[in-house]
Amino acid sequence: MRLTLVRHGQTPSNVRGLLDTGAPGPGLTALGEEQADALPAFLADPAIERIYVSRLIRTHLTAAPLLARRGLAPVELPGVHEVEAGSLEMRGDEAAVRQYLETAFSWGIGELDAAMPDGPDGHEFFGRFDADIARVAADGGHPVVFSHGAAIRIWVAARARNIEPEFTAHHHLPNAGVVELEGSPSAGWRLLSWPDVDVPAGDRDPVDRELDIEA
Repeated sequence: MRLTLVRHGQTPSNVRGLLDTGAPGPGLTALGEEQADALPAFLADPAIERIYVSRLIRTHLTAAPLLARRGLAPVELPGVHEVEAGSLEMRGDEAAVRQYLETAFSWGIGELDAAMPDGPDGHEFFGRFDADIARVAADGGHPVVFSHGAAIRIWVAARARNIEPEFTAHHHLPNAGVVELEGSPSAGWRLLSWPDVDVPAGDRDPVDRELDIEA
């Protein structure tokens, strides 16, 4: 099956560089609304019949134009929300952001015991995200899941078999960025596309770049 993951549009906290991961979270900026409005033309596959959102309001708002175009109601999933920042919540200083992203990306390379300060570890994250993707896959069709930057990047790092886990750490996922995969929970997933990056089979990115995450 084909699986489309979409990051939400820009939020005020993205602009301010804050680790804003709690529910219900912020809405969209004017630019974020424009990004959402552009998605229906991009996501034109007629096989898209189910659209899923996280519990955070920014995914609902980003999905709204596509839902209106398709005449669909959103399905809210309990586990595809952003990686919770724990006691780093609403901080934007360099030390906090670095601790957040280093912890989160360690999960993508298999270090699941690492935990956010006063927050979740990798076992908790993959438990909830994998469960929702399994539900989406069982529903069939070509689903579109509106989720979050760090969550998408970490999950794809661990689950896409044709890339090295570092791929998603080295390649930013912009607001309203669209990621395409094919496969299934049982057979595994293959990354098909990532914004502004070629994704050949067995892609490896040897360049040592600074990591960046926006919630």
